[in-house]
Amino acid sequence: MEQELLFSDLGVSEEILKAVEDLGYTHPSPIQAQTIPSLLEGQDLIGQAQTGTGKTASFAIPIIDQVDENSNHPQALILCPTRELAVQVEGEIVKLTKYKRKISSTCLYGGDSIERQIRDLKKGVQIVVGTPGRVMDHIDRRTLKLQGVGIIVLDEADEMLDMGFREDIETILKSMPEERQTVFFSATMPKPILDLTRKYQTDPKIVKVLRKELTVENISQVYYEVKSPLKMDLITRLINLNSYSLSLIFCNTKRVTDEVTEELIARGIQAEALHGDLSQAQRTKVMNKFRKGHCSVLVATDVAARGIDVENVEAVFNYDLPLDEENYVHRIGRTGRAGKNGTAINFVTGRRDLGKINDLERFIKTSIDKMAPPSVDELLEMKKQQLIKDVYRMLSIEEDNQVYEETIGKMLTEGLSIEQLAIGLMKLQLAPAVKELKEVDFNVDLSSRGRKEDRGGRRGGRERDRGDRGGRSERKGKRPRKDRDAHMERLFLNLGKKDRIRPNDIVGAIAGETGVPGGSIGGIDIFENFSFVDVPKKDVNHVIKVMNTNTIKGKPVNFEISKG
Repeated sequence: MEQELLFSDLGVSEEILKAVEDLGYTHPSPIQAQTIPSLLEGQDLIGQAQTGTGKTASFAIPIIDQVDENSNHPQALILCPTRELAVQVEGEIVKLTKYKRKISSTCLYGGDSIERQIRDLKKGVQIVVGTPGRVMDHIDRRTLKLQGVGIIVLDEADEMLDMGFREDIETILKSMPEERQTVFFSATMPKPILDLTRKYQTDPKIVKVLRKELTVENISQVYYEVKSPLKMDLITRLINLNSYSLSLIFCNTKRVTDEVTEELIARGIQAEALHGDLSQAQRTKVMNKFRKGHCSVLVATDVAARGIDVENVEAVFNYDLPLDEENYVHRIGRTGRAGKNGTAINFVTGRRDLGKINDLERFIKTSIDKMAPPSVDELLEMKKQQLIKDVYRMLSIEEDNQVYEETIGKMLTEGLSIEQLAIGLMKLQLAPAVKELKEVDFNVDLSSRGRKEDRGGRRGGRERDRGDRGGRSERKGKRPRKDRDAHMERLFLNLGKKDRIRPNDIVGAIAGETGVPGGSIGGIDIFENFSFVDVPKKDVNHVIKVMNTNTIKGKPVNFEISKG
Protein backbone atom coordinates (compact mmCIF):
# COMPACT_ATOMS: atom_id res chain seq x y z
CA MET A 1 0.00 0.00 0.00
CA GLU A 2 1.39 3.38 -1.02
CA GLN A 3 2.28 5.60 1.93
CA GLU A 4 0.35 8.88 2.08
CA LEU A 5 2.43 12.00 1.45
CA LEU A 6 3.12 14.42 4.32
CA PHE A 7 3.83 18.16 4.20
CA SER A 8 7.28 17.33 5.56
CA ASP A 9 7.95 15.42 2.32
CA LEU A 10 7.53 18.55 0.18
CA GLY A 11 10.70 20.37 1.21
CA VAL A 12 9.03 23.24 3.09
CA SER A 13 10.63 25.02 6.05
CA GLU A 14 10.22 24.03 9.70
CA GLU A 15 8.33 27.26 10.37
CA ILE A 16 5.78 26.39 7.68
CA LEU A 17 5.42 22.83 9.03
CA LYS A 18 4.63 24.21 12.51
CA ALA A 19 2.08 26.68 11.07
CA VAL A 20 0.43 23.96 8.98
CA GLU A 21 0.31 21.66 12.01
CA ASP A 22 -1.37 24.42 14.05
CA LEU A 23 -4.01 24.63 11.33
CA GLY A 24 -4.67 20.91 11.77
CA TYR A 25 -3.23 19.64 8.45
CA THR A 26 -0.67 16.88 7.98
CA HIS A 27 -1.37 15.59 4.46
CA PRO A 28 -1.25 17.92 1.43
CA SER A 29 -4.16 17.96 -1.03
CA PRO A 30 -3.50 16.69 -4.59
CA ILE A 31 -2.93 20.21 -5.96
CA GLN A 32 -0.55 21.05 -3.08
CA ALA A 33 1.46 17.85 -3.49
CA GLN A 34 1.92 18.46 -7.22
CA THR A 35 2.71 22.20 -7.14
CA ILE A 36 4.65 23.08 -3.97
CA PRO A 37 7.96 21.31 -4.87
CA SER A 38 7.99 22.81 -8.39
CA LEU A 39 7.20 26.31 -7.14
CA LEU A 40 9.92 26.05 -4.50
CA GLU A 41 12.36 25.37 -7.35
CA GLY A 42 11.26 28.61 -9.06
CA GLN A 43 9.40 27.02 -11.98
CA ASP A 44 6.64 28.80 -13.87
CA LEU A 45 3.41 26.86 -13.42
CA ILE A 46 -0.15 26.54 -14.69
CA GLY A 47 -2.49 25.01 -12.12
CA GLN A 48 -6.03 24.02 -13.02
CA ALA A 49 -7.95 23.73 -9.76
CA GLN A 50 -11.10 25.11 -8.24
CA THR A 51 -12.13 26.60 -4.91
CA GLY A 52 -12.00 24.10 -2.07
CA THR A 53 -9.01 22.10 -3.36
CA GLY A 54 -6.43 23.86 -1.17
CA LYS A 55 -4.92 25.89 -4.01
CA THR A 56 -4.30 28.99 -1.85
CA ALA A 57 -1.78 27.18 0.33
CA SER A 58 -0.25 25.57 -2.76
CA PHE A 59 1.12 28.94 -3.91
CA ALA A 60 1.23 30.76 -0.54
CA ILE A 61 3.62 28.26 1.08
CA PRO A 62 6.32 28.46 -1.65
CA ILE A 63 6.04 32.26 -1.73
CA ILE A 64 6.57 32.52 2.04
CA ASP A 65 9.58 30.20 1.90
CA GLN A 66 11.15 32.06 -1.05
CA VAL A 67 10.90 35.73 -0.04
CA ASP A 68 13.81 37.38 1.76
CA GLU A 69 12.46 38.29 5.21
CA ASN A 70 15.34 40.73 5.77
CA SER A 71 14.41 42.83 2.74
CA ASN A 72 11.37 45.07 3.32
CA HIS A 73 10.14 45.64 -0.23
CA PRO A 74 7.45 43.84 -2.29
CA GLN A 75 8.85 40.57 -3.63
CA ALA A 76 5.66 38.66 -4.46
CA LEU A 77 2.37 39.84 -5.98
CA ILE A 78 -0.88 37.83 -5.94
CA LEU A 79 -3.76 39.08 -8.12
CA CYS A 80 -7.35 38.05 -7.30
CA PRO A 81 -10.61 38.88 -9.14
CA THR A 82 -12.59 40.11 -6.10
CA ARG A 83 -11.86 41.84 -2.83
CA GLU A 84 -13.44 38.92 -0.89
CA LEU A 85 -11.00 36.45 -2.40
CA ALA A 86 -8.07 38.85 -1.92
CA VAL A 87 -8.92 39.23 1.78
CA GLN A 88 -9.25 35.45 2.13
CA VAL A 89 -5.88 34.79 0.45
CA GLU A 90 -4.08 37.40 2.57
CA GLY A 91 -5.72 35.92 5.69
CA GLU A 92 -4.30 32.50 4.77
CA ILE A 93 -0.84 34.05 4.33
CA VAL A 94 -1.06 35.63 7.80
CA LYS A 95 -1.82 32.19 9.30
CA LEU A 96 1.04 30.53 7.43
CA THR A 97 3.59 33.21 8.46
CA LYS A 98 2.83 32.64 12.16
CA TYR A 99 6.42 31.51 12.85
CA LYS A 100 8.08 33.79 10.28
CA ARG A 101 7.46 37.01 12.13
CA LYS A 102 9.65 39.18 9.90
CA ILE A 103 7.47 38.46 6.87
CA SER A 104 4.54 40.82 6.42
CA SER A 105 1.78 41.13 3.84
CA THR A 106 -0.90 43.60 2.84
CA CYS A 107 -4.13 43.51 0.87
CA LEU A 108 -4.98 46.13 -1.79
CA TYR A 109 -8.59 46.41 -2.98
CA GLY A 110 -11.19 49.02 -3.83
CA GLY A 111 -13.61 50.18 -1.17
CA ASP A 112 -10.90 50.19 1.51
CA SER A 113 -8.93 53.22 2.70
CA ILE A 114 -6.17 53.87 0.17
CA GLU A 115 -4.33 55.93 2.81
CA ARG A 116 -4.13 52.84 5.04
CA GLN A 117 -2.82 50.80 2.11
CA ILE A 118 -0.18 53.45 1.31
CA ARG A 119 0.96 53.42 4.96
CA ASP A 120 1.34 49.63 4.86
CA LEU A 121 3.37 49.80 1.66
CA LYS A 122 5.62 52.56 3.04
CA LYS A 123 6.17 50.58 6.23
CA GLY A 124 7.46 47.72 4.11
CA VAL A 125 5.91 44.40 3.09
CA GLN A 126 7.26 41.40 1.23
CA ILE A 127 3.93 39.99 -0.06
CA VAL A 128 1.17 42.01 -1.76
CA VAL A 129 -2.30 40.60 -2.47
CA GLY A 130 -4.73 42.69 -4.46
CA THR A 131 -7.35 43.16 -7.14
CA PRO A 132 -6.08 44.33 -10.57
CA GLY A 133 -7.85 47.69 -10.44
CA ARG A 134 -6.48 48.76 -7.06
CA VAL A 135 -2.99 47.39 -7.83
CA MET A 136 -2.99 49.51 -11.02
CA ASP A 137 -4.07 52.50 -8.95
CA HIS A 138 -1.06 52.09 -6.65
CA ILE A 139 1.29 51.60 -9.62
CA ASP A 140 -0.01 54.84 -11.17
CA ARG A 141 0.47 56.65 -7.83
CA ARG A 142 3.98 55.15 -7.59
CA THR A 143 3.12 53.82 -4.13
CA LEU A 144 3.70 50.25 -5.38
CA LYS A 145 6.95 49.54 -7.24
CA LEU A 146 7.32 46.20 -9.01
CA GLN A 147 11.03 46.34 -9.84
CA GLY A 148 11.88 43.95 -7.00
CA VAL A 149 8.91 41.60 -7.44
CA GLY A 150 10.18 38.19 -8.51
CA ILE A 151 6.99 36.16 -8.17
CA ILE A 152 3.50 36.86 -9.51
CA VAL A 153 0.45 34.62 -9.05
CA LEU A 154 -2.82 35.09 -10.94
CA ASP A 155 -5.48 33.38 -8.81
CA GLU A 156 -8.75 32.48 -10.58
CA ALA A 157 -7.33 33.91 -13.78
CA ASP A 158 -10.38 32.92 -15.84
CA GLU A 159 -12.64 34.93 -13.54
CA MET A 160 -10.42 38.00 -13.88
CA LEU A 161 -10.60 37.82 -17.67
CA ASP A 162 -14.40 37.36 -17.56
CA MET A 163 -14.59 40.54 -15.47
CA GLY A 164 -12.66 42.53 -18.09
CA PHE A 165 -9.28 42.80 -16.35
CA ARG A 166 -7.11 41.52 -19.20
CA GLU A 167 -5.65 44.92 -20.06
CA ASP A 168 -4.79 45.64 -16.41
CA ILE A 169 -3.21 42.19 -16.02
CA GLU A 170 -1.03 42.66 -19.11
CA THR A 171 0.05 46.14 -17.95
CA ILE A 172 1.05 44.72 -14.55
CA LEU A 173 2.97 41.82 -16.12
CA LYS A 174 4.82 44.19 -18.46
CA SER A 175 5.75 46.40 -15.47
CA MET A 176 7.58 43.53 -13.76
CA PRO A 177 11.15 42.29 -14.28
CA GLU A 178 11.53 39.83 -17.14
CA GLU A 179 13.37 37.45 -14.81
CA ARG A 180 10.50 36.35 -12.60
CA GLN A 181 8.36 33.36 -11.65
CA THR A 182 4.89 33.55 -13.21
CA VAL A 183 2.09 31.32 -11.90
CA PHE A 184 -1.47 30.95 -13.21
CA PHE A 185 -4.24 29.25 -11.25
CA SER A 186 -7.57 28.87 -13.01
CA ALA A 187 -10.65 26.68 -12.74
CA THR A 188 -10.86 26.51 -16.55
CA MET A 189 -8.34 26.99 -19.33
CA PRO A 190 -10.06 28.91 -22.15
CA LYS A 191 -8.05 30.22 -25.10
CA PRO A 192 -7.48 33.73 -23.62
CA ILE A 193 -5.77 32.16 -20.59
CA LEU A 194 -3.60 29.95 -22.79
CA ASP A 195 -2.69 33.00 -24.90
CA LEU A 196 -1.46 34.80 -21.76
CA THR A 197 0.53 31.80 -20.56
CA ARG A 198 2.29 31.49 -23.92
CA LYS A 199 3.10 35.20 -23.89
CA TYR A 200 4.26 35.65 -20.29
CA GLN A 201 5.52 32.27 -19.05
CA THR A 202 8.67 30.27 -19.71
CA ASP A 203 8.32 26.49 -20.09
CA PRO A 204 5.60 26.25 -17.41
CA LYS A 205 4.80 23.03 -15.61
CA ILE A 206 1.12 22.12 -16.07
CA VAL A 207 -0.75 20.63 -13.11
CA LYS A 208 -4.36 19.63 -13.56
CA VAL A 209 -6.59 18.22 -10.83
CA LEU A 210 -8.97 15.80 -12.53
CA ARG A 211 -12.67 16.52 -12.40
CA LYS A 212 -13.42 13.49 -10.24
CA GLU A 213 -11.02 14.96 -7.68
CA LEU A 214 -12.70 18.37 -7.97
CA THR A 215 -16.18 16.99 -7.31
CA VAL A 216 -16.31 16.52 -3.55
CA GLU A 217 -17.45 12.98 -2.90
CA ASN A 218 -19.10 13.75 0.44
CA ILE A 219 -21.59 16.27 -0.96
CA SER A 220 -25.07 14.88 -1.47
CA GLN A 221 -26.58 16.55 -4.57
CA VAL A 222 -30.36 16.59 -5.03
CA TYR A 223 -33.05 18.60 -6.79
CA TYR A 224 -36.70 19.44 -6.12
CA GLU A 225 -39.31 20.29 -8.72
CA VAL A 226 -41.24 23.24 -7.31
CA LYS A 227 -43.50 25.97 -8.65
CA SER A 228 -41.71 29.30 -8.59
CA PRO A 229 -44.11 31.03 -6.12
CA LEU A 230 -43.59 28.16 -3.65
CA LYS A 231 -39.79 28.25 -3.54
CA MET A 232 -39.81 30.24 -0.29
CA ASP A 233 -42.21 27.80 1.39
CA LEU A 234 -40.05 24.85 0.36
CA ILE A 235 -36.75 26.41 1.39
CA THR A 236 -38.23 27.36 4.78
CA ARG A 237 -39.54 23.84 5.27
CA LEU A 238 -36.18 22.26 4.36
CA ILE A 239 -34.23 24.57 6.67
CA ASN A 240 -36.61 23.85 9.55
CA LEU A 241 -36.78 20.12 8.88
CA ASN A 242 -33.00 19.67 8.80
CA SER A 243 -32.16 22.29 11.46
CA TYR A 244 -29.15 23.56 9.49
CA SER A 245 -26.86 25.70 11.65
CA LEU A 246 -25.19 27.37 8.64
CA SER A 247 -26.45 27.34 5.07
CA LEU A 248 -25.85 29.30 1.86
CA ILE A 249 -28.53 30.30 -0.65
CA PHE A 250 -27.41 31.34 -4.13
CA CYS A 251 -29.50 33.62 -6.36
CA ASN A 252 -28.65 34.93 -9.82
CA THR A 253 -29.54 38.60 -9.20
CA LYS A 254 -29.20 41.20 -6.49
CA ARG A 255 -32.95 41.86 -6.49
CA VAL A 256 -33.86 38.24 -5.80
CA THR A 257 -31.11 38.04 -3.16
CA ASP A 258 -32.70 40.94 -1.25
CA GLU A 259 -36.23 39.54 -1.66
CA VAL A 260 -35.27 36.08 -0.38
CA THR A 261 -33.42 37.58 2.59
CA GLU A 262 -36.35 39.78 3.58
CA GLU A 263 -38.80 36.88 3.30
CA LEU A 264 -36.63 34.58 5.43
CA ILE A 265 -36.35 37.24 8.13
CA ALA A 266 -40.13 37.68 8.04
CA ARG A 267 -40.44 33.91 8.65
CA GLY A 268 -38.21 34.07 11.71
CA ILE A 269 -34.98 32.83 10.09
CA GLN A 270 -31.81 34.82 10.75
CA ALA A 271 -30.56 35.72 7.27
CA GLU A 272 -28.18 38.24 5.68
CA ALA A 273 -27.71 39.26 2.03
CA LEU A 274 -24.36 39.53 0.26
CA HIS A 275 -24.15 41.17 -3.18
CA GLY A 276 -22.21 43.71 -5.20
CA ASP A 277 -24.19 46.76 -4.05
CA LEU A 278 -22.89 46.46 -0.48
CA SER A 279 -19.89 48.54 0.56
CA GLN A 280 -16.76 46.73 1.73
CA ALA A 281 -17.56 47.61 5.35
CA GLN A 282 -21.05 46.13 4.97
CA ARG A 283 -19.68 42.96 3.33
CA THR A 284 -17.16 42.49 6.12
CA LYS A 285 -19.87 42.94 8.75
CA VAL A 286 -22.15 40.39 7.03
CA MET A 287 -19.36 37.82 6.67
CA ASN A 288 -18.31 38.22 10.31
CA LYS A 289 -21.89 37.61 11.45
CA PHE A 290 -22.09 34.49 9.30
CA ARG A 291 -18.72 33.12 10.41
CA LYS A 292 -19.58 33.64 14.08
CA GLY A 293 -23.01 32.03 13.66
CA HIS A 294 -24.91 35.23 14.46
CA CYS A 295 -26.95 34.56 11.34
CA SER A 296 -27.70 31.04 10.12
CA VAL A 297 -28.36 31.75 6.43
CA LEU A 298 -26.29 33.77 3.94
CA VAL A 299 -28.07 34.69 0.69
CA ALA A 300 -25.58 35.63 -2.03
CA THR A 301 -24.91 36.23 -5.71
CA ASP A 302 -22.05 34.44 -7.47
CA VAL A 303 -19.71 37.43 -7.82
CA ALA A 304 -20.17 38.53 -4.21
CA ALA A 305 -19.65 34.97 -2.97
CA ARG A 306 -16.25 34.55 -4.65
CA GLY A 307 -13.74 33.87 -1.91
CA ILE A 308 -16.24 32.82 0.77
CA ASP A 309 -14.43 30.23 2.87
CA VAL A 310 -16.48 29.39 5.95
CA GLU A 311 -16.17 26.07 7.71
CA ASN A 312 -19.22 24.03 8.78
CA VAL A 313 -21.58 25.19 6.02
CA GLU A 314 -24.00 22.26 6.06
CA ALA A 315 -26.05 23.01 2.96
CA VAL A 316 -25.92 25.04 -0.24
CA PHE A 317 -29.26 25.94 -1.86
CA ASN A 318 -29.40 26.91 -5.52
CA TYR A 319 -32.57 29.00 -5.31
CA ASP A 320 -31.80 29.87 -8.94
CA LEU A 321 -29.76 27.38 -10.94
CA PRO A 322 -26.42 28.97 -11.96
CA LEU A 323 -25.94 30.32 -15.47
CA ASP A 324 -23.06 27.92 -16.20
CA GLU A 325 -21.61 24.63 -14.96
CA GLU A 326 -18.38 26.10 -13.54
CA ASN A 327 -20.34 28.32 -11.19
CA TYR A 328 -22.27 25.28 -10.00
CA VAL A 329 -19.04 23.57 -8.93
CA HIS A 330 -17.89 26.78 -7.21
CA ARG A 331 -21.20 27.04 -5.37
CA ILE A 332 -21.45 23.50 -4.03
CA GLY A 333 -17.76 23.58 -3.06
CA ARG A 334 -18.72 25.88 -0.17
CA THR A 335 -20.04 22.86 1.75
CA GLY A 336 -18.57 19.43 2.50
CA ARG A 337 -15.15 20.87 3.38
CA ALA A 338 -12.31 19.30 5.37
CA GLY A 339 -13.81 15.82 5.02
CA LYS A 340 -17.21 16.79 6.43
CA ASN A 341 -20.52 15.90 4.81
CA GLY A 342 -22.51 18.54 2.95
CA THR A 343 -25.68 18.88 0.91
CA ALA A 344 -26.35 20.73 -2.35
CA ILE A 345 -30.06 21.39 -2.97
CA ASN A 346 -31.29 22.62 -6.37
CA PHE A 347 -34.70 24.10 -7.20
CA VAL A 348 -36.13 23.24 -10.63
CA THR A 349 -39.08 25.23 -11.97
CA GLY A 350 -39.48 24.28 -15.62
CA ARG A 351 -38.22 22.49 -18.69
CA ARG A 352 -35.17 24.70 -19.07
CA ASP A 353 -34.10 23.98 -15.48
CA LEU A 354 -34.52 20.26 -16.13
CA GLY A 355 -32.20 20.64 -19.11
CA LYS A 356 -29.67 22.40 -16.91
CA ILE A 357 -29.78 19.54 -14.41
CA ASN A 358 -28.99 17.12 -17.24
CA ASP A 359 -26.10 19.35 -18.39
CA LEU A 360 -24.75 19.56 -14.84
CA GLU A 361 -24.83 15.79 -14.42
CA ARG A 362 -22.79 15.33 -17.57
CA PHE A 363 -20.34 18.02 -16.47
CA ILE A 364 -19.71 16.69 -12.93
CA LYS A 365 -20.17 13.04 -13.97
CA THR A 366 -22.43 12.45 -10.96
CA SER A 367 -26.17 11.94 -10.61
CA ILE A 368 -28.28 14.68 -9.05
CA ASP A 369 -31.19 12.79 -7.52
CA LYS A 370 -34.78 13.96 -7.61
CA MET A 371 -36.38 14.31 -4.18
CA ALA A 372 -40.00 14.66 -3.11
CA PRO A 373 -40.67 17.72 -0.93
CA PRO A 374 -41.01 16.75 2.74
CA SER A 375 -44.62 16.04 3.63
CA VAL A 376 -46.71 17.81 6.27
CA ASP A 377 -46.60 14.63 8.36
CA GLU A 378 -42.78 14.50 8.21
CA LEU A 379 -42.40 18.11 9.29
CA LEU A 380 -44.99 17.83 12.03
CA GLU A 381 -43.33 14.68 13.33
CA MET A 382 -40.00 16.52 13.39
CA LYS A 383 -41.56 19.45 15.25
CA LYS A 384 -43.19 17.10 17.77
CA GLN A 385 -39.92 15.30 18.43
CA GLN A 386 -38.11 18.61 18.84
CA LEU A 387 -40.80 19.84 21.24
CA ILE A 388 -40.45 16.69 23.35
CA LYS A 389 -36.67 17.21 23.54
CA ASP A 390 -37.15 20.87 24.48
CA VAL A 391 -39.59 19.97 27.26
CA TYR A 392 -37.19 17.42 28.77
CA ARG A 393 -34.34 19.90 28.46
CA MET A 394 -36.30 22.63 30.26
CA LEU A 395 -37.36 20.24 33.03
CA SER A 396 -33.74 19.25 33.60
CA ILE A 397 -32.76 22.84 34.43
CA GLU A 398 -32.63 23.31 38.19
CA GLU A 399 -34.31 26.61 39.06
CA ASP A 400 -37.17 28.02 41.11
CA ASN A 401 -40.37 26.93 39.34
CA GLN A 402 -42.70 28.83 41.69
CA VAL A 403 -43.92 31.33 39.09
CA TYR A 404 -44.78 28.50 36.65
CA GLU A 405 -46.53 26.45 39.34
CA GLU A 406 -48.60 29.48 40.43
CA THR A 407 -49.76 30.02 36.84
CA ILE A 408 -50.73 26.36 36.46
CA GLY A 409 -52.54 26.45 39.80
CA LYS A 410 -54.52 29.52 38.77
CA MET A 411 -55.64 27.86 35.50
CA LEU A 412 -56.67 24.68 37.34
CA THR A 413 -58.75 26.63 39.85
CA GLU A 414 -60.53 28.31 36.93
CA GLY A 415 -61.79 24.92 35.79
CA LEU A 416 -59.20 23.74 33.26
CA SER A 417 -58.05 20.14 33.43
CA ILE A 418 -54.40 19.11 33.15
CA GLU A 419 -55.21 17.62 29.70
CA GLN A 420 -56.83 20.86 28.48
CA LEU A 421 -53.86 22.87 29.75
CA ALA A 422 -51.40 20.60 27.92
CA ILE A 423 -53.40 20.75 24.68
CA GLY A 424 -53.52 24.55 24.86
CA LEU A 425 -49.74 24.75 25.27
CA MET A 426 -49.24 22.29 22.40
CA LYS A 427 -51.42 24.44 20.15
CA LEU A 428 -49.33 27.50 21.00
CA GLN A 429 -46.27 25.63 19.73
CA LEU A 430 -47.62 23.69 16.76
CA ALA A 431 -50.80 25.39 15.47
CA PRO A 432 -49.03 28.08 13.37
CA ALA A 433 -46.98 25.40 11.62
CA VAL A 434 -50.03 23.18 11.05
CA LYS A 435 -51.98 26.07 9.52
CA GLU A 436 -49.10 27.18 7.28
CA LEU A 437 -48.21 23.70 6.08
CA LYS A 438 -51.75 22.68 5.18
CA GLU A 439 -52.04 25.69 2.91
CA VAL A 440 -49.02 24.69 0.78
CA ASP A 441 -49.15 22.13 -2.03
CA PHE A 442 -45.76 21.49 -3.59
CA ASN A 443 -47.04 19.03 -6.19
CA VAL A 444 -45.72 19.93 -9.63
CA ASP A 445 -45.67 17.75 -12.73
CA LEU A 446 -42.80 18.39 -15.09
CA SER A 447 -42.54 14.81 -16.31
CA SER A 448 -44.04 15.70 -19.68
CA ARG A 449 -41.39 18.40 -20.15
CA GLY A 450 -38.40 16.26 -20.82
CA ARG A 451 -37.25 14.34 -17.74
CA LYS A 452 -38.31 10.81 -16.82
CA GLU A 453 -39.05 9.83 -13.23
CA ASP A 454 -37.22 6.53 -13.39
CA ARG A 455 -33.47 7.04 -12.81
CA GLY A 456 -32.63 3.97 -14.88
CA GLY A 457 -34.58 5.22 -17.91
CA ARG A 458 -33.33 8.78 -17.89
CA ARG A 459 -30.00 8.14 -19.50
CA GLY A 460 -31.61 7.49 -22.87
CA GLY A 461 -33.94 10.46 -22.41
CA ARG A 462 -31.02 12.78 -21.92
CA GLU A 463 -29.60 12.11 -25.34
CA ARG A 464 -32.63 13.32 -27.27
CA ASP A 465 -32.58 16.50 -29.34
CA ARG A 466 -31.71 19.56 -27.26
CA GLY A 467 -34.48 21.52 -28.90
CA ASP A 468 -37.04 19.34 -27.11
CA ARG A 469 -35.83 20.42 -23.68
CA GLY A 470 -34.58 23.94 -24.01
CA GLY A 471 -30.93 22.93 -24.37
CA ARG A 472 -27.95 25.14 -25.04
CA SER A 473 -28.42 25.41 -28.78
CA GLU A 474 -31.56 27.40 -28.16
CA ARG A 475 -30.00 29.55 -25.42
CA LYS A 476 -26.63 30.31 -26.96
CA GLY A 477 -25.74 33.99 -27.00
CA LYS A 478 -28.39 35.04 -24.52
CA ARG A 479 -28.51 35.83 -20.85
CA PRO A 480 -31.86 35.20 -19.09
CA ARG A 481 -33.59 38.55 -19.26
CA LYS A 482 -34.98 40.33 -16.23
CA ASP A 483 -38.33 41.95 -16.82
CA ARG A 484 -37.34 45.48 -17.75
CA ASP A 485 -38.98 48.03 -15.46
CA ALA A 486 -38.91 51.76 -14.89
CA HIS A 487 -35.48 51.49 -13.26
CA MET A 488 -33.76 49.92 -16.29
CA GLU A 489 -32.53 51.44 -19.57
CA ARG A 490 -31.72 49.47 -22.74
CA LEU A 491 -28.34 50.23 -24.32
CA PHE A 492 -27.19 49.43 -27.85
CA LEU A 493 -23.58 48.32 -28.47
CA ASN A 494 -21.83 47.81 -31.77
CA LEU A 495 -20.46 44.27 -31.19
CA GLY A 496 -22.29 41.02 -31.88
CA LYS A 497 -21.93 37.33 -32.74
CA LYS A 498 -19.46 38.13 -35.53
CA ASP A 499 -17.15 39.49 -32.84
CA ARG A 500 -17.53 36.27 -30.82
CA ILE A 501 -18.70 38.02 -27.68
CA ARG A 502 -20.71 36.26 -24.99
CA PRO A 503 -23.03 37.60 -22.28
CA ASN A 504 -20.22 37.03 -19.75
CA ASP A 505 -17.91 39.25 -21.81
CA ILE A 506 -20.41 42.12 -21.70
CA VAL A 507 -21.22 41.72 -18.00
CA GLY A 508 -17.55 41.31 -17.08
CA ALA A 509 -16.47 44.37 -19.06
CA ILE A 510 -19.17 46.62 -17.62
CA ALA A 511 -18.67 45.38 -14.05
CA GLY A 512 -14.87 45.50 -14.27
CA GLU A 513 -14.55 48.91 -15.91
CA THR A 514 -17.45 50.86 -14.39
CA GLY A 515 -17.90 49.26 -10.99
CA VAL A 516 -21.58 48.62 -11.70
CA PRO A 517 -22.39 45.28 -9.96
CA GLY A 518 -22.80 42.43 -12.45
CA GLY A 519 -25.91 41.28 -10.57
CA SER A 520 -27.71 44.55 -11.35
CA ILE A 521 -27.19 44.22 -15.12
CA GLY A 522 -30.36 43.00 -16.81
CA GLY A 523 -31.24 41.21 -20.02
CA ILE A 524 -28.71 40.76 -22.83
CA ASP A 525 -29.58 40.01 -26.48
CA ILE A 526 -26.73 39.28 -28.90
CA PHE A 527 -27.37 39.53 -32.66
CA GLU A 528 -25.04 39.08 -35.61
CA ASN A 529 -23.69 42.66 -35.82
CA PHE A 530 -24.81 44.30 -32.58
CA SER A 531 -26.19 43.63 -29.09
CA PHE A 532 -28.50 45.10 -26.44
CA VAL A 533 -28.01 45.20 -22.66
CA ASP A 534 -30.24 46.51 -19.88
CA VAL A 535 -28.53 48.56 -17.15
CA PRO A 536 -29.95 50.54 -14.19
CA LYS A 537 -31.04 54.02 -15.30
CA LYS A 538 -29.00 55.65 -12.55
CA ASP A 539 -25.82 54.18 -14.09
CA VAL A 540 -26.53 54.85 -17.79
CA ASN A 541 -24.42 57.98 -18.26
CA HIS A 542 -21.53 56.51 -16.29
CA VAL A 543 -21.58 53.26 -18.29
CA ILE A 544 -21.66 55.07 -21.64
CA LYS A 545 -18.87 57.48 -20.65
CA VAL A 546 -16.54 54.77 -19.31
CA MET A 547 -17.24 51.99 -21.81
CA ASN A 548 -16.89 54.20 -24.89
CA THR A 549 -13.19 54.61 -24.05
CA ASN A 550 -12.69 50.87 -23.54
CA THR A 551 -12.71 47.60 -25.45
CA ILE A 552 -14.43 44.22 -25.17
CA LYS A 553 -12.25 41.27 -26.20
CA GLY A 554 -9.78 43.77 -27.62
CA LYS A 555 -12.31 45.51 -29.89
CA PRO A 556 -13.37 49.16 -29.48
CA VAL A 557 -16.94 49.40 -28.27
CA ASN A 558 -19.61 52.05 -28.65
CA PHE A 559 -22.56 52.21 -26.23
CA GLU A 560 -25.61 54.40 -26.74
CA ILE A 561 -29.20 54.50 -25.54
CA SER A 562 -31.38 52.26 -27.71
CA LYS A 563 -33.79 54.21 -29.88
CA GLY A 564 -36.16 51.31 -30.52
